[in-house]
Amino acid sequence: MNNSVVNTARLLGAGLRALLVLTLVTGVIYPLVVTGIAQGLFPGKANGSEVKADGKVVGSSLIAQQGYSLDYFQPRPANGLGENSVNTQYKLILSGATNLSADNDKLVKSVEEARAKVVKDNSTPGHEVKPSQVPADAVTSSGSGLDPDISPAYADLQVHRVAERNGLTVDRVHKLVDDHTEGRTLGFIGEPRVNVLELNIALKDLVAKG
Repeated sequence: MNNSVVNTARLLGAGLRALLVLTLVTGVIYPLVVTGIAQGLFPGKANGSEVKADGKVVGSSLIAQQGYSLDYFQPRPANGLGENSVNTQYKLILSGATNLSADNDKLVKSVEEARAKVVKDNSTPGHEVKPSQVPADAVTSSGSGLDPDISPAYADLQVHRVAERNGLTVDRVHKLVDDHTEGRTLGFIGEPRVNVLELNIALKDLVAKG
């Protein structure tokens, strides 16, 4: 066996060893270490920010749920959602924005219709909601279409309807909203918000208690 063949064999052996070591370090050890740290320090976030009720997972605090009846607080519209049109073997929901400009006729019409519906749904005997009271997040979807939070203003606007439909006092429902209102992150990042899933779980518990 000449020297060139020996050198080639050595190089291949060294390359194979390097590949195995890198695979072990980056493909096994590193993921296990990162996963272990995440599970140890941030188990909730590492597992998808799951929300539980009655001992079972009912959703994630990071993703909005649609389809609530008017007995519950409503999330933001999900106009940015669409369905996969490429691979139709599976029904996949795609998240995203509408990408419509502010003066687009389609967007303007959808906002006007949404505002009228919010006014109608949330006006109760002795409490009439005015169009000027409807906040922007009640009639527009977020960039992802999956925003799990609403503004305190939108939550407060729904209080009278929720109270009436569930046989609760307005004060008790107002307190429920206040208790589930989160302030700005670190006191200055973002806006105050209310997580709709967590609020509705608390509402269900409150109704069960009477």
